[in-house]
Amino acid sequence: MAGKRRFRWLPRLALAGAMALAGFAGFEWATWPDVAALREGDPATTAFIERYRARQRAAGRSDRVAWRPVPARRISPELKIAVLVAEDIDFFSHRGFATGEMKAALAAAWDDRRLPRGASTLTQQLAKNLWLSPSRNPWRKAKEALLTRELERTLGKARILELYLNVVELGPGLYGAEAAAGQYFGKSASALSAPEAAALAAALPKPSAWHPGSESRAYRRRVEIVRRRMEKARGWLLPLVR
Repeated sequence: MAGKRRFRWLPRLALAGAMALAGFAGFEWATWPDVAALREGDPATTAFIERYRARQRAAGRSDRVAWRPVPARRISPELKIAVLVAEDIDFFSHRGFATGEMKAALAAAWDDRRLPRGASTLTQQLAKNLWLSPSRNPWRKAKEALLTRELERTLGKARILELYLNVVELGPGLYGAEAAAGQYFGKSASALSAPEAAALAAALPKPSAWHPGSESRAYRRRVEIVRRRMEKARGWLLPLVR
């Protein structure tokens, strides 16, 4: 009898667990991003912008950001090429995720291999910027994977690249190509030259510290590497990004 009484709580525990799981699933379903809405419309904000604003308010500073989304036709092809060679050279070949084989083959194809890049594709980075946090917990990574697949299926490459260039952080409180071009070069994103585009793309890993005008030697080296890669890849990337 004592043994039976000892395990009477198991059904209750299982029920409580099932209810908690159902509640979690219901919350995720109710708050899941509407990816299809991005086919035509721009996001009202992003998770990374809101995180920056929250940090600024907590520090007693202004939470204003510079952010002006523009259509892809108003972004220089040079910047598109620079971002692709810096962050995701096989963007037009993969379906949201770069396999180890792809990365190994691409690394071998370049003479200069000093340019570091993470395993995240542009599509994965876009999902994270729009809706997620920098956390590496398993559920966050799972959501990133699910949203990456949905972005690829729903939007297509041209729209994904357009959105990425419009929301990515390019300096403290500075988001998207148009705002960055105005801030650093006093011009629109459509008028960016190849050297200017390389300077912006090189900032992507550390936009709070690496940006045009930075004295960082590591940043300046990265700019030069991006420029060399642009020269090598322009011939075959330019028709894809126009």
